[in-house]
Amino acid sequence: MPAKTTSNPPQPGNRYLNYVLFMLTLVYIFNFVDRQLLVILQESIKKELKLSDTQLGLLSGFTFAIFYVTLGIPIARFADKHNRRNIVAGSLGLWSIMTAFSGLAGNFIQLLLARIGVGVGEAGGSPPAHAMISDYFPPEKRSTALSIYSTGIYIGILIGFLMGGYLNQHLGWRTAFFVLGAPGILFSLLFYVTVKEPKKGATDVMASTPGETHSLSTVLKLLFSNRVFVFLAAATGLHVFCLYGLLNWAPSFLSRLHGMKSADIGVSLGLIYGFGGGIGTWTGGFLTDRLGKKDKGWYLKIPAYAILISILFTAGTIFLQNIYLTLFCMGACAFLQSMYLGPSIAVAHSLVPASMRALTSAILFFVLNLVGLGFGPLVVGLLSDLFKSSFGAESLRWALTIIFPMSIAAAVLFFTAAKKMKIA
Repeated sequence: MPAKTTSNPPQPGNRYLNYVLFMLTLVYIFNFVDRQLLVILQESIKKELKLSDTQLGLLSGFTFAIFYVTLGIPIARFADKHNRRNIVAGSLGLWSIMTAFSGLAGNFIQLLLARIGVGVGEAGGSPPAHAMISDYFPPEKRSTALSIYSTGIYIGILIGFLMGGYLNQHLGWRTAFFVLGAPGILFSLLFYVTVKEPKKGATDVMASTPGETHSLSTVLKLLFSNRVFVFLAAATGLHVFCLYGLLNWAPSFLSRLHGMKSADIGVSLGLIYGFGGGIGTWTGGFLTDRLGKKDKGWYLKIPAYAILISILFTAGTIFLQNIYLTLFCMGACAFLQSMYLGPSIAVAHSLVPASMRALTSAILFFVLNLVGLGFGPLVVGLLSDLFKSSFGAESLRWALTIIFPMSIAAAVLFFTAAKKMKIA
């Protein structure tokens, strides 16, 4: 009598896998429409509510990030134990409602509270989605799948900047929050009805024990005892500092130093970041999955090389006076700076069992967003206010030069992580 074998149940067909990835990517698009909408509206908000650059940095960066990353960890721990589809759908509904409420703000505190609500909602978006993707797609396809999902960042920026800039110029910033916040509420219901929860560890060779859970301290100890993760987390944090330092101040930079109008800025930045960032994100995943078959170090060397090259285009963005050259350089930055995310998540997930993946994403995003999203826009805003007495309208230009040393440090850390990965 033949011996019994155990195996995972058959995986869903490619059509359904692609549908789930498409739906999760749409959720991420809504995430970044709502997150970055404030950025394209901030000059109008600043004038009406009489805000400083430091306050704008708090709104678009630190205050959002602190709630986003702090709540991301307990939500991800909950997701590793329970239904991740439900968490993603509920989170999307919450942050969409709070985006719409942002249009009702009458002062800085009210807008701050609304943005905190957006951060609370979005804390439950990505870590559970990352874990679902890793359970639907096998290891050799994960970096590409996660990179496709991550293109939602730039498609969301494209829509948010295009629509936000147009609505801001013609109907006002409050209407922009209402119009772009409401659709996510309806989409959360569609997502809940049509997407299924995958089996944890379904695509792994060594699947996790069903129902297996791990304490936060256990996961933290495992991750931070691994030098690859330590250097990877530090690298992504510093890199995202540069990415958001430039992205969140790009509309103000183009308005103040190049005299562009809101709708023109929305179109320009939407196309630049939507296409440049989206293509760069996909390219990063594609190249690392191809080159990483023979040398896993390429998963982190590709982002490192991209960052080093991006420094030249960052300099062009900041200092060139011709608007077309400035926009070209900004597009090159968007392409190169976006190549890190899919490979970084894939590497982080490769270091842990399936039952730790949502929490691992949350911990990586804690560092990435606290350092990057939290301090990038805030530090640039503080430096801009600090330099104003010396440089006047040029203060924002010189504040953005903080990106140069931070980019070099990020590239060095990515290379170091790649070397540790090869040793391991």
